[in-house]
Amino acid sequence: SVLSRYENQITILSDYLEEFPETDEPVWILGRQHHLNTDKSKLLLDISARLWFTYRRKFSPIGGTGPSSDAGWGCMLRCGQMMLAQALICRHLGRDWQWEKHKKQPEEYHRILRCFLDRKDCCYSIHQMAQMGVGEGKSIGEWFGPNTVAQVLKKLALFDEWNSLAVYVSMDNTVVIEDIKKMCWSPPQSSSAAHSSAHLHRSALGRSKNTAGFCAGWKPLLLIIPLRLGINHINPVYIDAFKECFKMPQSLGALGGKPNNAYYFIGFLGNELIYLDPHTTQTFVDSEENGTVDDQSFHCQQAPHRMKIMNLDPSVALGFFCKEECDFDNWCSLVQKEILKQQSLRMFELVQKHPPHWPPFIPPTKPEVTTTGAELIESTDKLFELEEEFEILSV
Repeated sequence: SVLSRYENQITILSDYLEEFPETDEPVWILGRQHHLNTDKSKLLLDISARLWFTYRRKFSPIGGTGPSSDAGWGCMLRCGQMMLAQALICRHLGRDWQWEKHKKQPEEYHRILRCFLDRKDCCYSIHQMAQMGVGEGKSIGEWFGPNTVAQVLKKLALFDEWNSLAVYVSMDNTVVIEDIKKMCWSPPQSSSAAHSSAHLHRSALGRSKNTAGFCAGWKPLLLIIPLRLGINHINPVYIDAFKECFKMPQSLGALGGKPNNAYYFIGFLGNELIYLDPHTTQTFVDSEENGTVDDQSFHCQQAPHRMKIMNLDPSVALGFFCKEECDFDNWCSLVQKEILKQQSLRMFELVQKHPPHWPPFIPPTKPEVTTTGAELIESTDKLFELEEEFEILSV
């Protein structure tokens, strides 16, 4: 029966590829170019290799008494998980890593998957994201927008020491180069002297590798840019720049969709976007005793969806991953060349220095607690309650 299902999936995918228009236009998927006329199979493999997170049911209730399924409300959270998972794949396995069904995968792959399982003790689980969203003004079970998901990922990443990502979420459509470099070069020591020394000698640090094989100085960057590309509909002036972002080698795609209907956009063909759809409800999957995960349901082996760019809701969030400083410098050059210089109405701004009228930029640090992000919310809520009681007593 397993073989029969596998053959059926091949048939479904083959039928879908025939649905693509006969065209010489390239298909772009997360910074990689494919040609329908010559490498349809590579295109398929590239799409199915992306981790696919969907609605799940029958997981332990969120917060102990909350929902045990995210069907109907968790689609943007799942899209945020997909974008982050792509960053972790690039960080540990490389952009050109491919997933093959039934093939043994490296330990890092299973470790990445375990970060997203629907359990309260997994750092990017639906439990952690929903509870961290409370601090962003979203009750558990409430639909998130792209910016809220970005803020939640930024906070949860502070508790994730294995991946050690620097997550930068842009403000006011502005990416500040100085702030990103300050954050990514921020050393583990808290002293200003150590920070100054590390920053001055970053080129030497860049050549120094730690045991994981990554640069000891630069923290890999997950850059998220929330945008509003129009009022009620996307403004056509932004379309070329939006598509250009999927061509960049640093691309992690985009979060967006339609009102209350989120999708993870991974590429485009002509004026159609290609996306992974989280609106399928599957049963909760846990890790095996040996730490591996049955991963069949975490890869979309059916036809990827397409939609016309003009049908996109104007509220989106772009994602990029820069493993090393040179990747970020290259991204800045591409933005200047392909987006900013071409646009009369700019999709976003890229500036060198921190705007003087903004509050000072302080790289986020992990709070001095031994709890998870979700537990931190509970502890801070109790702290606020105690403060209110103290104020009443004082009066």
